[in-house]
Amino acid sequence: MKVERVKGTRDFLPEEMAKRRWVFERIREVFERYNFHEVLTPTFEYTELFKLRSGEEVVKQLYAFLDKGGRDISLRPDMTSSVARLYVSAFQTAPKPIKWYYMANMFRYEEPQSGRYREFWQAGVELIGSDKVEADAEVIALFTESYLATGLEDFTVNIGDRVLLDEFARMLGVKDDIGLMRLIDKKDKLTKEEFVKALRDFGLSEEGVEKVLSLIEIKGEPNEVLPKAEELFTSEEAKAEIRRLYELVDLLDAYGVSKWIRIDLGIARGFDYYTSVVFEAIAPNDLGIGSIGGGGRYDNLIEVFGGKPTPATGFAIGVERLIPLLEWKGLIPEVKLRPDVYVIPIGKEVELRKTAVEVVSALRRAGVKADVELTGRKLRKALDYAGRLNVPYVVLIGKRDLENGNVTIRDMETGEQRVVKKEDVVKELVGALGL
Repeated sequence: MKVERVKGTRDFLPEEMAKRRWVFERIREVFERYNFHEVLTPTFEYTELFKLRSGEEVVKQLYAFLDKGGRDISLRPDMTSSVARLYVSAFQTAPKPIKWYYMANMFRYEEPQSGRYREFWQAGVELIGSDKVEADAEVIALFTESYLATGLEDFTVNIGDRVLLDEFARMLGVKDDIGLMRLIDKKDKLTKEEFVKALRDFGLSEEGVEKVLSLIEIKGEPNEVLPKAEELFTSEEAKAEIRRLYELVDLLDAYGVSKWIRIDLGIARGFDYYTSVVFEAIAPNDLGIGSIGGGGRYDNLIEVFGGKPTPATGFAIGVERLIPLLEWKGLIPEVKLRPDVYVIPIGKEVELRKTAVEVVSALRRAGVKADVELTGRKLRKALDYAGRLNVPYVVLIGKRDLENGNVTIRDMETGEQRVVKKEDVVKELVGALGL
């Protein structure tokens, strides 16, 4: 049997991990500035949890299996369901709002493609316990600033509304509004001809198809789109929702993120549990990458899981799509996987090797990235190795120097060497490195 990686998964080498860690750290800093706190739930849950959220249809994309005890288990396809389960089980009486964030891997059994894998990572938040538009604004502002923290500026956060889409379905006389939402959600993955055919196969008349095509073109600056929405939607529920969108836009302006905000009435989002405002981030690119994250309000999900009716909103950032985009734009700093100092004992004597360990340990305690020769290479080969790593400084521990209480510091760029007291080597190198 050939041992190989499972389809749809990846191995991350040190360079890739350094880039990913940089991205996660930028996002984490913003999450915590907004006073969100990290949680982590089990990698697998009972399959019933995901069926309750999305019905039997969701099982097709689950990594579902029976464990050794015969229990029906699934790897998590997202974190929202798990967080909702956690809230219902232990936090219903906790002070509101609850503000949690996560950074974790998810699993979905689907065909791998650009930016889409069977194991993937998301960074997201859930704000539980407020039905106010202020909560929507807080989450969307955080969503926007998370991307800005990575250096990305050429993107938009497009806001839609499921209440208005449900109203639109009623206007068309569609009974299966969820089915229509799923079709609209797939519009960007289809050609216009394929989308039109799908709408016809769904049962829409030619007039209905034209109305859907017109709806998905209602997008742009809020001050242009919302007046059009007022003309299109006339029910009291829809009018109230449009007023909420006006308030939301005003609050996002107060957050200072209005530059990136657009209204797009054709956004449905894939999950059925969204109940009001939905949103997604789009960044122009030549990589074939679409949405790089999204979210929305889900006020009914907690109740579906057996909790008291509790409003909630949140989002997830698609890390596997964001990182290639940041690399393409040259926004991730160059990775330097090397020590700043390399310590080499010149000889095999115990005292030389012991001193090398003492020096490298003192450097590390001082905050210097330092390594020590571990393979017993002779000086020339050890220096060649340090050169290939592009190490700035090498500390040479020689027998004659050590007898006088000295070591030698070598500048690998200039080749210059200077002898210093052993007890001064840390101070000298900290200063040379500007630490």
